[in-house]
Amino acid sequence: MMGSRLQTTAMFQYFCLDDWVPADHLLRAIDRHIDLRPIREQLRPLYSEIGRPSIDPEILLRILLIGYLYGITSERRLLDEVGMNLAYRWFTGLGFDQSMPDHSTFSKNRHGRFRDSSVFRDLFETIVQQCVNVGLVQGERLSVDGTVIAADASSKSRVSREQLPEAAKVSRTLREYLVEVETANPTPSSENQSPSADSGKISSSDPDATWATKGGVPAQLSYYDNYLIDNESNIILDVEATPARFSQEVAAARTMVERVEATFAIEPQSLGADKAYGSGEFLAWLLNRDIAPHIRVIDRTRQNAEFFTRDDFVFEPEINAYRCPTGKLLTYRGIGRASRVYTYNASPKDCAACPLKSLCTAGRGRRLVVNFDEPARQRTKELCGTEAYWRSWRERKKVEVLFAELKTVIKLRRFRLRRLWNVAEQTLMAATAQNIRRLIRFLATPAPKPA
Repeated sequence: MMGSRLQTTAMFQYFCLDDWVPADHLLRAIDRHIDLRPIREQLRPLYSEIGRPSIDPEILLRILLIGYLYGITSERRLLDEVGMNLAYRWFTGLGFDQSMPDHSTFSKNRHGRFRDSSVFRDLFETIVQQCVNVGLVQGERLSVDGTVIAADASSKSRVSREQLPEAAKVSRTLREYLVEVETANPTPSSENQSPSADSGKISSSDPDATWATKGGVPAQLSYYDNYLIDNESNIILDVEATPARFSQEVAAARTMVERVEATFAIEPQSLGADKAYGSGEFLAWLLNRDIAPHIRVIDRTRQNAEFFTRDDFVFEPEINAYRCPTGKLLTYRGIGRASRVYTYNASPKDCAACPLKSLCTAGRGRRLVVNFDEPARQRTKELCGTEAYWRSWRERKKVEVLFAELKTVIKLRRFRLRRLWNVAEQTLMAATAQNIRRLIRFLATPAPKPA
C-alpha cells in the first residue's frame, strides 16, 4: 500500500539543535578544538559600559568564519545560509528563537571597533600559535610568494592625480584618502615622493588598488596577497596584503619573516622563493639572519649573450680593479647609489687595440657594474644546485596549491571590500580558514601506536 504525505502542523514540537549536527562535522570539530572566547575580552574596551547590549562580537566572527570556510562571499547570502543551515546556526550559538544580525552590523563594526583593533590578525596568529603548540609547524624550511587578486574597482574609475581634488567632492573614499596622504606627508617635495606611488592614475573607488598584472593575467586594479608558509605542514605562518607593485613582494617578505620570528620564536633555516625575490639586497638581508636563500639570483649581466659576462673578468681586491680576458685593467670609477652598484671602466685606448673587442663591447670601452651585495649574490649562487635547494624548489610549489584553494574553494578571486585595511581583513580571515582546516585534520588523525 502506497503511503501519502500528511501535512500536519503540530502546535508544539520538541527540537534539540545539537542532535541534528553530525558528530564528525567540521564545525563541531572547530568548536571543540578552537576557543574564540578571548575575542570578547579583547574587544571589551571598545564597548560602552552603558546602553543597550550589542550583538556578541564572537557571534559576528563565527558567522564571518563560516563564510570563509564554505566560500560564501556575500554577507547577505551568508546570513540567509546561517539562518537556514542547522550546523551553521549551531556553530554561532543562536537558537531558533533568535534572529540573525542585520547585514549592516558587519559594516558598522568593520568601520568602527574592528578597524580600531587587531582582532583579525590576533585571530589568525592564535590559530598559527596553536599549530605550533601541537607540533604541526616545523618552522625550518619556509616559502614565500604572492598572488594578484582583483580589487573591487573598475578600470573606468581611474582618474589622473590632477583630477583628484575635483573627484573628491563627490567621493567620500577619495576625501579620506587625500586626508591620509596629507597626514602622512604634509610637506610633499620632489625629493621624497616615490615615482611608483605618485605616477599614473588612481581609482576613485579604491585609491589603494594598483593597476598591475602578473603571470599573464590581464592588467587590472589589484592587490597582492602575500603568503609565508611552512613547507612541512603547508600552514600559512603569515599573510600580508599590499598594493600590487613588484617592489612590494620583497618588502612584504621581509615584514612577514621578521613578524614570524618575533611572534612565534620561529628560526627558519631556509627560504624558498621565485626569481622575483632574487635581488642582492634581499639575499644579503636573509644571509645576515642566518637564513639560506634558496632563490634564483636576478642576474642581468647575462642578458647579452654576444659579449663576455662579468664572470669572465677576474677581481683583484688589492687594487680594487677587474682584469679582462686579455689582461687589461678595469679600474674603479664610482658608485650608483640609486641602483646600488659599483662601476668599473676599461681604458678606451686598451679596448680600441683589443683583438677581442667584438666579443666584449659595442662601445668605446667596456664597463662593468657590480652590485653592492655581490658577496651575498655569489653565496646564493653556490647554494643553487644543492640537495637542500632542490628540495625547497619542489616544496615552494605548495604556495601555489594554497593560492588555488584560496580562489577556488574560498572563492577569493576578487576582493569585495575596498581600501587596504579592509583587504587585509579578507586576506587574514581567508588564511585563518585555510589553517583551521589543516589544524583540524591534524588533530583528528590518530597518533601512531607504539611498536
